[in-house]
Amino acid sequence: MPGDPEQIERMFLPSIEDNPDAQGAYAAIIGAARAAGMQFPQIWHLFAYKPSVTEHLERFTQGVMRGPSPLSAGMRELIAAYTSARNHCPF
Repeated sequence: MPGDPEQIERMFLPSIEDNPDAQGAYAAIIGAARAAGMQFPQIWHLFAYKPSVTEHLERFTQGVMRGPSPLSAGMRELIAAYTSARNHCPF
């Protein structure tokens, strides 16, 4: 929990995190991760909360991280991880 770098903290948005009406692929992924006792990025809750609203963000992220670029996908992941670390955000 707080202060433990190995534990991802909750977003504190109970109506989104514990949404019984979660939908789409991310709802299934969250369920599988929870069942396996695995940690997962909290943004997945937002993708499951309103999939039709967040699908553009998913496509954008995949395009930026995996689409054509002079930087390799690995270098882009490294930049994202470094940025997250500088922002004190688990990546």
